[in-house]
Amino acid sequence: MRVVLQRVSQASVKVDNSITGEIGIGFLILLGVVPEDTIEDIQWLVNKSMNMRVFSDEEDKMNLSIKDVDGAFLVVSQFTLNASTKKGNRPSFIKAARPDHAIPMYEEFCKHLHSKSGLQVEKGVFGADMKVELINDGPVTIIVDSKLRE
Repeated sequence: MRVVLQRVSQASVKVDNSITGEIGIGFLILLGVVPEDTIEDIQWLVNKSMNMRVFSDEEDKMNLSIKDVDGAFLVVSQFTLNASTKKGNRPSFIKAARPDHAIPMYEEFCKHLHSKSGLQVEKGVFGADMKVELINDGPVTIIVDSKLRE
């Protein structure tokens, strides 16, 4: 499982010109699921996401977590995070999980994120053509992969 954490001052996602999720300060999380992902991957990434200290403290140092700033999460499914670009110029998405596995994993990730953090969790619509708007604060963008655990 892979996430892209983007620190935002605001973000929203629209489907068919209707807002399905919207936050102020927090993280826009792009979430990619692979077939091998399990509940352990979810738990590890939720812990990383809610404890990542990239929000500014009173001395303008990245020292606070999203919980410290009472932020919110906007989680958007993104199978393209698992693209393979090894051959040619057209990405292959065969490493991405099929919807029968990816949808429950996405829903479980959002549920765990809310229950563990106690913060607002907004969502996109799995598989929909979404329009994501954000103001990337910093910019701060961090990629975290549960299989690499760097």
